[in-house]
Amino acid sequence: MRAVVQRVKSAHVTINDKIVGEIDQGFMILLGIHEEDSQDDVEYLVKKIAKLRVFEDENGKLNLSIDAVGGSILSVSQFTLYADTKKGNRPSFIKAARPEIAVPLYETFNDGLSQQGIPVVTGEFGADMQISLVNDGPVTIIYDTREKT
Repeated sequence: MRAVVQRVKSAHVTINDKIVGEIDQGFMILLGIHEEDSQDDVEYLVKKIAKLRVFEDENGKLNLSIDAVGGSILSVSQFTLYADTKKGNRPSFIKAARPEIAVPLYETFNDGLSQQGIPVVTGEFGADMQISLVNDGPVTIIYDTREKT
């Protein structure tokens, strides 16, 4: 799995000119799911993101987690994070998981974050979405479960 985690002041996702998910302070997460990903990858990412300390404490240090600041998460599935751009100019997405694998893992990921006490809103899997956000910092962290060891 690949997760692009952006600290935001606010973010929302729109489908057909209607806002379907919206947060204030927290994380905007773009999640790519690889064809070989499993529950272990989900558990690893949930733990890392829930405990990620990138919010400022009273001394201005990046020392607080999303839970400590009462933040929320906007989670959007994005298969294009597994684009292979090595050959030619048209990316290949062959390593991205098919929906029958990706959807359950995406839902389990979101449920796992919710179980950590973090409010989670989502886009719609496979929909044409427009995302707006106010990046805070900017602070952007990229996780790849294939590089966890």
